[in-house]
Order: sequence, then structure tokens, then C-alpha cells
Amino acid sequence: MTKENYERQLTIEDIQLISILFGELDENIKIIEEKLNIKIALKQDKITIVGDEVSVTMGEELIEELLKIIKVQKRLSKQELNYTIQLVLEGKGERVKDLLNDVICITSSGKSIKPKTLGQKRYVDSIKNNDLVFGIGPAGTGKTYLAMAMAVNAFKNKEVNRIILTRPAVEAGESLGFLPGDLKDKVDPYLRPIYDALFDILGFDTYLRLMERGLIEVAPLAYMRGRTLDSAYIILDEAQNTTNEQMKMFLTRMGFGSKAIITGDITQIDLSKGQVSGLVTASKVLAQVKGIGICNLTKHDIVRHPLIQRIIEAYEKYENKK
Repeated sequence: MTKENYERQLTIEDIQLISILFGELDENIKIIEEKLNIKIALKQDKITIVGDEVSVTMGEELIEELLKIIKVQKRLSKQELNYTIQLVLEGKGERVKDLLNDVICITSSGKSIKPKTLGQKRYVDSIKNNDLVFGIGPAGTGKTYLAMAMAVNAFKNKEVNRIILTRPAVEAGESLGFLPGDLKDKVDPYLRPIYDALFDILGFDTYLRLMERGLIEVAPLAYMRGRTLDSAYIILDEAQNTTNEQMKMFLTRMGFGSKAIITGDITQIDLSKGQVSGLVTASKVLAQVKGIGICNLTKHDIVRHPLIQRIIEAYEKYENKK
């Protein structure tokens, strides 16, 4: 056969697998055809792939890896489809299996939480193997959500006695006084993303019960000063908006039996001009310290709407031109 019409056939006897693979109105196959520059046809239980030899080989590998996902999950999301295509194009298709069975915990609605990219897998593994971890990366990479899931899992397994979640309450210095209402009213808007993640993972009733018992604490970073936190899972979110002094204060709060996760996006620093991000400094100062993991996530680890990755790429191009 010529380079242009190389052909290969795959036999798949399970009609349900084929249905999930192809997607509604064959939308998954259309994406695969476009990304790999191949043509795919289905006749009974046989899938035919046509294109040049390299592309057809990748197409065959891609379909085999996607079927592994479908057999485990009984579904295939667009994020999983696009990420598997990316891995195959990079020659890493065999790594898909690393993401299939690493379930962190089950949400109140029965959804499995697990790493969806190799970067997220490295992040979760780093949390498992270190007492202090920095998760640094752009929006949508699951930095906070995965840290929350790990904290809930550790709490359920009685590895810690409580979960403490914190972030800078106001980006430019935690100046709460000008806001209306009592302390809770002032602080809550800045902690809302943390609440949302907790509600999703635990369910509202469980969350309220644990809050009332003091087993989950959500507080602005300023309220960590002077405390020693033993047997706790501590998460500092939006850490790019801490000063060097705030970061050092937080890092020295850890007590015996505690684990701390620090998350942030160094491309979205909201500190006032002249102030240096404590996250940027700490990730450099502590890079070689034993027991500390520093995990850098990238745009390839984004698991939100596909537009997020394109937006970040567009801003990168714009800022590189400046």
C-alpha cells in the first residue's frame, strides 16, 4: 500500500465499548480524525483506520488506550480523550495506565477523585511521600481540589485529627476593616473556593457537622500567627499572594504529625508593587530541603473547560512579546 492509504483493522466485540468510544454522533471519532489526520470507519465489530503508516499506528495505539479507560470507568470524558491524544502524540501512550486506578477518595455524590494527568499524578505522589509540598501551576490544574481530597482521605483514615484550610483573606495585605459585616461576613468571600471544594467532596451535611465539632477549620492566613498545629492537614491556598514574612510564619506553624500543602499560581500575583511573593521565594529557598516536595504543574495539566488552556497559551504569547 502507498503511504497515503495505509490501512489497519481492529476487532471490538463489545458494542457498548464501541458506543462510548465513538461518542454521541461520533463526536469523539471526529476529534481523533482531526488530531491524528486519519479516517476511521466502523462496520459491525471492526474498526478500520486509514492514513499514512505513522498516523495509523498512533491511531491504533490511541484506540487501545482509550478502550482501557472505558473498560475501567464505563465512560470517556472530553478531557480524558484530549489528554490521551496528547500523550500518544508525545510517545507516552503507555502512561495512560498510571492514571486509571489511583483513586484518592469518593465524593458524597459517589464520584471518584483521582489524578487526571501525569502532572497531577506526580503532585499526588509528592503529597504521599512528603510532609510539606508546594503545588505551583496555572488555574484549572487541580492544585487545591486534589490537596483537599488528600486531606479528606487522610482525615477519614485517622492519619490526622483535623483539617485546617487557609488563604490570604485579601490579596493586598489582608485589610478586612473596610468590608461590611462581622468577621465571618468579611472573610467568607475570599474563602468561598475552599468552601465549594469541601461541599463537593464531603457533602454539605458532613461538612457542617465537622465544622461544628472543630474538626475542619477555614480561616484567613493572619489567624495562623502564634499557633502550633499538631496532627493536622494544613492547606494554604492562593499562596502567591503571601509576603515573605507571611510565608515564613505559615511554614513554622507545622507541629508533630502534621502535613502541609501550599498551592498557588505565580502568574497571578496580586501583591502591591514592590512586594515579593512568599511562594516564589520559598520554592527557591526550600528546593533542596529533604522532606519537601515542589511540584510544578503546567497548562497540560488543566482539567477545566478546554478554553482555559487556550486562554493561558494566548496570555503566554502576549507576555513573551512584551
